[in-house]
Amino acid sequence: HRFNSKIIRLKGRIISFNQNLSSSSSSSSSSVPSRDRCPLARGLESMAPLVRSVEETPDPIPTTITGRIPSWVNGSFLRNGPGKFEFGKDRYTHWFDGMAMMHRFHISDGDVTYSSRFLRSDSYIHNSEKNRIVVSEFGTVAMPDPCKNIFARFFSRFQIPKATDNASVNFVKYKGDYYVSTETNYMRRVDPQSLETKEKVDWTQYIAVNSATAHPHYSRDGATYNMGNSYGKGGFFYNIIRVPPPDETAAKADSPDFAGAEVICSIPAAEPRKPSYYHSFVMSENYIVFIEQPIKLDLLKFMLYRIQGKSFHKVMIWEPKYDTIFHLVNRHTGKVSKVRYRAAPMFTLHQINAYEDNGFLVMDMCCGDDGDSIGDFTLENLRKGSGEEMDKFYNSLCRNLPRRYVLPLTVDQKTPLDQNLVTLNSFKATATMTKPGEVRLNLELHDDELLQYGGLEFPQINYEKHNGRPYRYFYSCGFGNVFSDSLLKMDVHTKELKVWRYPGLYPSEPVFVASPQATDEDDGVVMSVIITPREEKSTFLLVLDAKTFTELGRAEVPVNVPYGTHGVFNEMG
Repeated sequence: HRFNSKIIRLKGRIISFNQNLSSSSSSSSSSVPSRDRCPLARGLESMAPLVRSVEETPDPIPTTITGRIPSWVNGSFLRNGPGKFEFGKDRYTHWFDGMAMMHRFHISDGDVTYSSRFLRSDSYIHNSEKNRIVVSEFGTVAMPDPCKNIFARFFSRFQIPKATDNASVNFVKYKGDYYVSTETNYMRRVDPQSLETKEKVDWTQYIAVNSATAHPHYSRDGATYNMGNSYGKGGFFYNIIRVPPPDETAAKADSPDFAGAEVICSIPAAEPRKPSYYHSFVMSENYIVFIEQPIKLDLLKFMLYRIQGKSFHKVMIWEPKYDTIFHLVNRHTGKVSKVRYRAAPMFTLHQINAYEDNGFLVMDMCCGDDGDSIGDFTLENLRKGSGEEMDKFYNSLCRNLPRRYVLPLTVDQKTPLDQNLVTLNSFKATATMTKPGEVRLNLELHDDELLQYGGLEFPQINYEKHNGRPYRYFYSCGFGNVFSDSLLKMDVHTKELKVWRYPGLYPSEPVFVASPQATDEDDGVVMSVIITPREEKSTFLLVLDAKTFTELGRAEVPVNVPYGTHGVFNEMG
């Protein structure tokens, strides 16, 4: 595990690298895959204990506090992720397939309680009733009922299965209500205090989309924006969705409210038979950017995958022969820019932030140069043994790293060809109009210093104050193993990096919570759930001072928690 003992010993010190950005057009390292530039890991420990089924804790239990959790932190840290990986003798194939488990760390006046519940989705209930997997997931195809005769089992393969409502990706909000979400057309409303499962919500009953992401954006007027697919005789479209703020004059009903939801823009797929997969999108104060990346969905295989017995992740194909296309949309009018912004092939799951600056849109995001990695996170791979087996798997993975792209917003017929249009000081990203109506983007790249941490993912910012606006800091996870083994704070102005890293401890996505009297962007705390494969029931909630990135306190809870996905802080909890 200690493949870089120098960095492991840092434990929160500041590492400064003021020259960490370089233009991809002039950097020879940018053409080399990130995994080939990372130090080879040796002696990694197995992650198997972090991807096993656990029991729920429906009634809140106390935690043991070490240090001090600020008394002003009052609310609930909510986390989501897979928590059950088998039913009877049936086993799931992919990490994404596990049944959704919700976790709640409730914080009040320096004390913390913990509770958890499995989402009572239709998938969970039907699987439990049959004691086998009867609902297909991302990487696991449900087998025909063995009680049926041979002809019924054969013909059942020709039935396209219904989408799962196993919403294990994130907690999201619409009109003040909390939902757990995945990437199908289904969500589940939940009680953020009791974690009780409530109504099942089908997007298709409100607007003409067949799915939606688990990463919506929230505007300052209370509206929620998301993206979803639609397909039919007219082709395949990427749709921008707007759900309006709650009507403050109307009586609040205890039921889902999507009145006024609308599609404000539909973008046709550049390759109708091979649309792109996407996990999130970009939003600034006035624009939304959809990134059409070369992770393609083979629609022919998608229609036939049931007959072939293949799971959904088998129809996702990394095709770097296609460019990455950035579709720029006015968030207020829904109008798509006629300018086509293109960049070299890359893939992105999570955006850091985007903001407008003197006629340019600056976009920061975590990117990789090999989109095959999504399908690699099978439970078989994640449960490989310590040492050589795990080393080989980890060293084969793509590393995601921060990149900056800059879109010029004032491109017109008078814009000159073949010269850099980016005039912002100290920015090394470039944009060049290669022909009328088409702009080629070259990225600003990190320095190789970040490769010492295995790259980074799960970025978070001071969202309430700085989403869509100029910002200085972001927080993320470093990936020195197949699961994150460090927490990172990046100053995008000075390029300083602060690190929290201890051997054998694996943090969740960090979440920033601002202090009530905050004057600086990083006045507040950063929270993360820490788990370990080395000791049973040794989970704790870590609370860091966001400014110094040093530990303030922790709340130890005697339960096993599997590695999860995303979380939020609910101040009303």
